[in-house]
Amino acid sequence: MKKLLLILGGIITILALIIGITFSYFSPNKNHVLSYIAKHPETTSITLFRNGSLVAEQSSDEMRPLASTVKIMIAIEYAVQASEEIFNPDSMIALEELDRFYFQGSDGGAHPAWLNTIDADSATIREIAQGMIRYSSNANTDWLSAFLGLENINRRITSLGIKNHSEIYYLVSSLFIAHERFPTIEGEPLIDSLQSLTQKEYVDLSDEIHQKLVADTSYMTGVPLIGLDAQKVWSDRLPASTTTEYAQLMSKLNSKTYFSAQTHQYLDEVMESLMENPANQEWLSHAGMKGGSTAFVLTKALYAKDKDGETTELAYFLDGLTLIESIRLQGSLNAFELAILTDDEFLAKVAERIGINSN
Repeated sequence: MKKLLLILGGIITILALIIGITFSYFSPNKNHVLSYIAKHPETTSITLFRNGSLVAEQSSDEMRPLASTVKIMIAIEYAVQASEEIFNPDSMIALEELDRFYFQGSDGGAHPAWLNTIDADSATIREIAQGMIRYSSNANTDWLSAFLGLENINRRITSLGIKNHSEIYYLVSSLFIAHERFPTIEGEPLIDSLQSLTQKEYVDLSDEIHQKLVADTSYMTGVPLIGLDAQKVWSDRLPASTTTEYAQLMSKLNSKTYFSAQTHQYLDEVMESLMENPANQEWLSHAGMKGGSTAFVLTKALYAKDKDGETTELAYFLDGLTLIESIRLQGSLNAFELAILTDDEFLAKVAERIGINSN
């Protein structure tokens, strides 16, 4: 019996040690994000401004997939068109129009989570835009992209002075390219076939599939979610840009003067849900952000001005992640960003670890 108790005690000790190590490994840690970025310049980019001065940059001119961070561009086009009275943001849209572009299991529950905030069978365009940013609904994104006009959204990129940015296209529709173009191919031949498509072919197929979703709500019925290898191709071909471009874009939003006052008002309603928290109102004048993720990518762009008048703009894009790396990093992103905004010692540490002109 004594021997058994000793064995059980040893097992319990080992389990407690494993649990403790696991908890420590995945607990929020601002330094983990900083270390990961600093150690992986080949797959990560960052650009950080404080009070208009460059604090740190690494691989900042490398084109990387934006994931849902690209939705900032669509939010900007929404705000500009709303301020120009091209449409009424309080116009009601039937939820079934958005459902055409919802593919179950493809957005981590973002669209259903947003729908839970809507108490009717329709939503305003304003609410749809908010759902795109706050909940990251891909269905709302593709609906808005069509409503605003993809050509207008892509022209807005040019008018903003952004030079390094690939074309924005329908995100949900692109998930069906493998099914549409190569329905009988699987495995490595499918990956090779997807990679062989030119960008124009890829975008044209996305548009073609979008039109099918508009015309036939049953188009996606029974279509399985693409496998992880095909998802990697999808992730790699998402609209891409650089942290230089997005940090500078954040500076425009942070200024509150780049667009008309009316445009900034509409944009703030969409981008600045952080300011609805009373705790944030105590130390921030304004702040906005949008992040994105796939199974391989984590991205974020944010801007903030605190009550002392200090301004911060940050963009960081991480690619080539494993599942474990992604989970660990996601748990620490908020701590990393909060430290940059509030801890001058940590800001200095970022400047020291990352440096400037590390392209």
